[in-house]
Amino acid sequence: MAEDKHVISLREITFETVREICNLSDTLSDPQQKMVAPNAISIAQAHFHDKAWFRAIYAGEEPVGFVMIYDDPNKGDYFLWRLMIAGPHQGKGFGRHAMRQVIEYVRSRPGAESLGASYVPTEGGPKDFYHKLGFEPTGEIDHGEVVVKLSL
Repeated sequence: MAEDKHVISLREITFETVREICNLSDTLSDPQQKMVAPNAISIAQAHFHDKAWFRAIYAGEEPVGFVMIYDDPNKGDYFLWRLMIAGPHQGKGFGRHAMRQVIEYVRSRPGAESLGASYVPTEGGPKDFYHKLGFEPTGEIDHGEVVVKLSL
């Protein structure tokens, strides 16, 4: 399997890597592009929000995705804002491995009791992905997205 050949890491995005990370959004199918904001928009938003924590996802030395969370240690509030894996790298376990690292990061944060997330309830959406990671529906719908939570 491809996932065994690569070490998945979460890395800060730099001046040298930002364009490549932004371009990953172009590899998504049209329906997927409607499910997640482009990385360029996410990175721009993160720079204007002091609670945003964001990283590029790498498989070995190759950038394969992007993740961003709301990170408020003062309130112990943590929420997965964005997760994207580039089209050619989907189905290889990279998203699952990246999320395990995000979950471990959140577990290390002050007051962390849960990690929230949401998804567009559509065919081909990430419902099963989140369920396999242990996220459970909260019963809430936010802007048409199903809200889920992982107890830490």
